[in-house]
Amino acid sequence: MNAQMSASTAPQHGSDTRTTEAGASVRVVVRPRYIAEHSDPDSNRFVFTYRINIVNEGETTVRLLSRYWLIADADGESHEVEGEGVVGEQPVIRPGHSHEYESFCPLATPWGTMEGHYRMVRLHPDTPEQSLSLDPSELGEVFNANIGRFYLVSDES
Repeated sequence: MNAQMSASTAPQHGSDTRTTEAGASVRVVVRPRYIAEHSDPDSNRFVFTYRINIVNEGETTVRLLSRYWLIADADGESHEVEGEGVVGEQPVIRPGHSHEYESFCPLATPWGTMEGHYRMVRLHPDTPEQSLSLDPSELGEVFNANIGRFYLVSDES
């Protein structure tokens, strides 16, 4: 993202994205929040948390393998973050269940955006728990669960 954005165009909402792919149905709900007590606007440090709820709305068990984020600040500066799992976990989510976690993101501007996806695998129905250390492609169909763009907006914007 290279276009410069003004604070007046930044909506203050999260994201609710549903992905149906590889026979799986995953919903990702994001609720961001500005953390004033950990921020220092005079030093261009704005800290945000985001609570994510990953809901398996499908009929098969899924496992989250990795994450990808594209983070952009209000000046149009962006960077990518990739890594295994989320907050040190690669959760297995059974049909009708969810996994919730919270993480944070510091920015140099009063607001910005995040978007991305989770790399997931739809597990074969007969996959035993002890097999989860195998190569993901041996466990089932691998797919991306999209995370729609959401805004990180401070009280300073």
